[in-house]
Amino acid sequence: MRRHLDLHHVLSPGLRDLIDLANTDNFGRVTEQVRDLRGCTSPVNLHGWTVTTDQTTNEVVRSYRSEDEPTGRLLTTCGNRRSSRCPACSRVYAADTYHLIKAGLSGGKNVAESVRDHPRAFVTLTAPSFGPVHNRKTDPAGKPRPCACGTHHTEDAPELGTPLHPSTYDYTGAVLWNAHAGQLWARFTIYLRRALAAHLGMTQEALRTGLRISFAKVAEYQKRGLVHFHAVIRFDGPSGHTSAPPPWATFDALNVAVGLAVRRTRLTVESDAIGERIMTWGERFKVDPITALGDGELTDAKVAGYVAKYATKNAEGAGTVDRTLVCRPCKGRGYVRGPDGFLDLCADCDGTGQAERIKALPVQHHARQMIRTAWDLGHLPEFAHLKLWKWAHMLGFRGHFSSKSRAYSTTLGALRDVRRAWRLATARAHRGLPDEEPTTLVTDSAWTFLGTGYRPGEELLAAHVRHDQTLKQRAKTEGDPWL
Repeated sequence: MRRHLDLHHVLSPGLRDLIDLANTDNFGRVTEQVRDLRGCTSPVNLHGWTVTTDQTTNEVVRSYRSEDEPTGRLLTTCGNRRSSRCPACSRVYAADTYHLIKAGLSGGKNVAESVRDHPRAFVTLTAPSFGPVHNRKTDPAGKPRPCACGTHHTEDAPELGTPLHPSTYDYTGAVLWNAHAGQLWARFTIYLRRALAAHLGMTQEALRTGLRISFAKVAEYQKRGLVHFHAVIRFDGPSGHTSAPPPWATFDALNVAVGLAVRRTRLTVESDAIGERIMTWGERFKVDPITALGDGELTDAKVAGYVAKYATKNAEGAGTVDRTLVCRPCKGRGYVRGPDGFLDLCADCDGTGQAERIKALPVQHHARQMIRTAWDLGHLPEFAHLKLWKWAHMLGFRGHFSSKSRAYSTTLGALRDVRRAWRLATARAHRGLPDEEPTTLVTDSAWTFLGTGYRPGEELLAAHVRHDQTLKQRAKTEGDPWL
């Protein structure tokens, strides 16, 4: 009699778990759940139920329980915008951002197409200098010049953006500038309106009556670890994108107003530990016109593509890490309250408050010094409200990476609602249900968060999905006629 050969002990954990999943009653549903995540790297695990009832007839129209799944749980996408954390979900976020920005430039998504005739500008605002850094200089003719250190650096040189003299570099000022960059942008939008009114020789009330300024902005890290902002600024009439701006609202007026607002924007930070600091914009800024057609350097599609690309990046371009350093059990305090009511050192971080020791991070010296500075400043009483220890991995920047004025265009939530409605209509058509549901439906649900991530066997299935997506994307880029 031939005995069954059990090879579980020589297989990898992922392969063993995949075999166990394959032996469940409905392995097809397991693969379907993973495939529907479209390659998400860290899905959310939920346990619960939902029931949809018709109030008129008390008939249960639709019901779902996660207990009926082969694994006993429901997997949903994480929705993370950062490409370093989840490339799959960040692609969706980038696509939504692209359409949001593009709609504000070309129309569509409930935005009038006449906006393409409004004055639009692509504005770049940078941080000031906190000390000389290694860079790649060029002369007016575009010919490369040596850095101040005497070296012609390559584009991927690791020392680019790092201080020439680390001992005298103003790390405190750099971190505090990042921490207040969002407030500086808010003040810039106020001063922009004031500067435009002053340039045109009218009162601010008259400007508000005849003109509305709409914008969308995104933050990007420079190699030196400081954020700078890219913004789309558009002139509208008093009714928003549906009305044309007045004749005196021109690109030239916008260009002058941006320059005045950059120079006038100030933010004072006072502290007993570091004294008084005045936060300003850097001297370098750009105001480029946006053209509707392909006859300019910056078209609607190019600008939307730029912003969408920046929106999925994090601080990894500055050489830092993409995860928080705060110890979860003690929330960065370094101590926890014991069962006796007294404060004890946190055993998980040995009282440092750090989930990972800053001195052991796999980063270069410049990034480590900015992280350490942010961590130390965050524990000063006068900067406690900034919570810089929470944002130390972001080098102090704690603002929104992308934001827009209310009247610029559609919203990310509206785009997601449209996509959700399309998926629901597709699913109903697949099941042979009518296009529209009764208006008397009521949905009850209860869900519990279980955690994030895949089982080892599911991770193998997800890796296969990501591999297929990579091949399809590569074939699409190269123009494969068979796909």
